[in-house]
This record gives sequence, structure tokens and C-alpha cells, in this order.
Amino acid sequence: MDAAIKKGDFKQITSVLISQDGKLVHEAYFDNDGAEGLRNTRSVGKSITDMLVGIAIDQGKLKLDAPVFSYFPEKHPVRYPDPRKEKITVEDFLTMSSLLECDDQNQFSRGNEEAMYLLEDWTQFALDLPVRGFADWVTKPQDSPYGRSFSYCTAGPTMLGPVLEKATGEKTDQFAARTLFSPLGITKVKWQYTPAGPAMTGGGIGLRSRDLLKLGELYLNGGLWNGKRVVSAGWVKQSLSPHAKVDDDTEYGYLWWLKSFKQDGATYRTAMMSGSGGNKVVLIPEQRAVVVITTTNFQVRQPHAISEKLLTDYVFKALSRSPQAR
Repeated sequence: MDAAIKKGDFKQITSVLISQDGKLVHEAYFDNDGAEGLRNTRSVGKSITDMLVGIAIDQGKLKLDAPVFSYFPEKHPVRYPDPRKEKITVEDFLTMSSLLECDDQNQFSRGNEEAMYLLEDWTQFALDLPVRGFADWVTKPQDSPYGRSFSYCTAGPTMLGPVLEKATGEKTDQFAARTLFSPLGITKVKWQYTPAGPAMTGGGIGLRSRDLLKLGELYLNGGLWNGKRVVSAGWVKQSLSPHAKVDDDTEYGYLWWLKSFKQDGATYRTAMMSGSGGNKVVLIPEQRAVVVITTTNFQVRQPHAISEKLLTDYVFKALSRSPQAR
């Protein structure tokens, strides 16, 4: 695998780390930054937002069904007022299924993230979005699996950062350092911040590859780290359970992608933190393994397919041959 990466078969992979049964079994870097490099894995950071929301809920400071708009009375009235907007919950943003007209995969969407980045107040941007419509050929929420219609919207989890600040009374980056990063021994972090000030919870946080692996291990172990509880087991289970259907092969948890791969007659069920460029932290529970793939394939065609090919061509085969897997 390393030889193929160095040859350029997978474009610009920067690191691959693999753990099994809590032990680091492979670690390789393919750029000049090495082990200490902070990797901007883009939307991989959304899954960290899920962890922070879960911790806040575990602490009784936030509720899953809390109406998001109610946290921002100072920003009302909003554009396109609609009673349905006032009922949008934290869970709606965690599952990418709110009724806001927001779709990063549609350049014409009013909620496309590129339109948000042009403005100063990203929370107000989300509050001001209209309710989405469902054309006759689009499956409505009530007719969708799990009762939710998926639409990938970075503005939603981005808004959860300010919600966390309101709910906890603490800056999101400080809350993360105290409740999540410090217990895992993660000390090297580079946040991005929105123009209005709050930490960006829609992605873009910089972490070392080994620390990304720790976050994957945390959820593989049901929220435990070195025997200490960091996130409740119930929240981890909820996060990694399907709540919306993306396509025939993929479902969505709470800011986690759930996908199964077939390889040599075996099925590998995964939960993934996933970001632009094919950046991934992949949990493979049945093999008790975590895989970190970092890349700079941001301008490459179908970067996720490239990273997934690395998984199927090399990682799954190696895991199936390992003594632990047998």
C-alpha cells in the first residue's frame, strides 16, 4: 500500500494510520509535515461537533429536541418567517435533515456553504434561510426512511457551535479542550473561527493524524478512553445508528457516515468521519479497527472513491488476513 501511495496511485495521500484492538499497527506519512503535522481534514470535524453536542447533552446542558432558533432571540425577526423553522431541533442539524433550503451539493441552493462564507454572521445566514420545497420527484420526509429527507448542509452543524456556547456558557473551543481533547491527551489543535468569532464547528479543525486516530478509538470503544468515560455509551450508539438515508449504499447517523463495503465475499460495515478531499477516519467495529486517511486531494475528481479504493484494495484485505480478524 505504501509503495502504491508513493507511486501516486492514490494521488496526494498525506498519511495512513491503522489501529486494531487499540494498538497502532501501521503508521506512514507521505508529506513533509510528518507525525506532528496538523491535518485540515475539512468536514471530518463535523463528527467532533457530534461528540461535543453529546457531552453537553450528557451533562444536562442541552437537549436533542431543543429548538435551535430559540437560542437566538436577539437575531429575530428572521427572513422568511415560518412556524416550521422555529421547530427545527438540534437533532435535525445532526442528521442533515432540517427543513431549511440548504444543500452544499447544489450550487443553486440558497444555503450552499459557499454563499455562507461570503457573509460575516453565519448564524444569521442559517436563520434567514427559507423552508425547502419538495418537487413531485423528490421524496418527502414523511415518505423517507426514518422520516427524514437528507440534504448535506454545512450551515447546520456550523450553527451548533453558537448553540453550544449558549447552552454551556463556555466558548466552544474551550469546552472542547476541557471535556474532549484534554481527557484524550490532545494538546495540539488549530481551530478555524467564523468572522463573528465562534469556533467553526462545520469542519476545518487542524489535528495530528494520531489524534484523529484517538477520536476514532474513543467511539470504537463506546465513549471510553483508557477506562475513563468521556462520552456516554448511549450517545455513541445513537450517533452511529442510522437516522437518515443518503443513497442505496449509505446512511447517516449524527454527523457520521454509515456505509458497508463488500470485499472478497465479506462485508465490512463502517462508520466514517469524512471530509473534502477524501479525508477519513473509518471505524470498522467487527474488525475492532480504526483507519485514518488524510489527503490533499481537494482538486481531484472523485476523491472519496480514491480513499475508499485504498480501503478495499489494501486495508480490508490486510485486516482479513490478520490473526486478530481470524
